[in-house]
Amino acid sequence: MSTENKEHPFAETIRILGKGKNGSRPLTQEEAYQAMRMILAGEVEDIQLGAFLMLMRVKEETPEELAGFVLAVRETLPKYTTQQADLDWSAYAGKRRHLPWFILSSLLLAENGIKVLMHGSASHSESRLFVQDILPVFSLAPAQSITQAEQQLQSNNFSYLSLEQFCPTLNKMIHLRSLMGLRSPVHTLVRLINPFNAPYSIQGIFHPGYRPVHQEAALLLQQPHMAVLKGEGGETERNPDMECLVQSVHNNELSEEVWPALFARRHVKPKQLEPKQLIQVWRDEWQDEFAQASIIGTTAVALKLLGKVASQADAHNLAEQYWHKRNKKAYAPL
Repeated sequence: MSTENKEHPFAETIRILGKGKNGSRPLTQEEAYQAMRMILAGEVEDIQLGAFLMLMRVKEETPEELAGFVLAVRETLPKYTTQQADLDWSAYAGKRRHLPWFILSSLLLAENGIKVLMHGSASHSESRLFVQDILPVFSLAPAQSITQAEQQLQSNNFSYLSLEQFCPTLNKMIHLRSLMGLRSPVHTLVRLINPFNAPYSIQGIFHPGYRPVHQEAALLLQQPHMAVLKGEGGETERNPDMECLVQSVHNNELSEEVWPALFARRHVKPKQLEPKQLIQVWRDEWQDEFAQASIIGTTAVALKLLGKVASQADAHNLAEQYWHKRNKKAYAPL
C-alpha cells in the first residue's frame, strides 16, 4: 500500500492553528507539549516548522501553549536534585537605546551571595547589544557547557549560559527571525525555560500584553516565585524614567505592584553606546545618574522578588547598600 499521501503526524497541529477564522483554535497544553516534543526530536519538516511558527505569531501564544512548549523543552535538560541557582534571569532581547545596565544588577546580587543563572542568545540582530558580547568587558566568559555553568555558579555565584549550549534546536529557531522577518513564540518561551530549575525567576518583556501571559504560564508551570516587567528594550531591566508594573507569582498566587518612576523627567538616550562605560560605572570611573538608578532599581525589584525585604522602600535601601559597598575592583577592565 502506498504511503505517498499519508498525512504527516504534525499536520494536525497546523490544521488546528490554521483552519480559518472560525475553524482554528489555540492548542491545549498537551497539544502544545506534543508539538514541541516533535520539533525538538527532529520529527517536523522545515516547511511545517515555518508554517507553525508564523501561524503562532499571527494568533499569539496563550499561557497554556507556552506551558506545554516549556515542559517539552525541560524534558531534554538535566534533572537536578539539588539547587544549582537561586535566581533565573532571562536575557534575550538585546539593547539598542541604552547599555545593558541589568548586567551590573545581576553581578551585584551575585556579590551578595545570590546565585544568578543568566541565559540568552548570541546576537540575532545587528542593531542590538547582547550579554554574550558584553561579558568580556568584565573579563567574564560565557559558560561553554551546562557543566561549566554549574561550576561558575559554585565559584562566582554568576554564570551566563547561551541557549545554544542547552537547547541548540531552539537557538536555530530564534535565529530564523532574520529569515522570517518576525519574532516567533520561541522568543517568549525561552524566557520561561528556567534551565536550572531555580526557585526564583525574573523576566523582561517589551510588549505589555505579554506580561500577564508570562505570569499565567509561570503559574501553570508551578514556578514557586516569578516576576515579569516591561523592561527597558525588552530586557529584565527597570527603566528609572518610567513607572514600572511588576506582575508576579508567589506560591501559586498571582499579584502585581507598581514601582514609581525615579526621575520627574526622562533622560535623553545616548547618541552612541559605549560598552566600556559598563565597567567604568562599576569601578566608579564614570558618573551616570540614569545608569545608577537603573542598576539600583532593577536590583531592588529582584530583592523584593527574592523575599529579602518586605517593601519597595526597604528593597531600594538594600540595593543602595549593595551598590555603595560593592567591590569596585572585582572585575578587571579590558
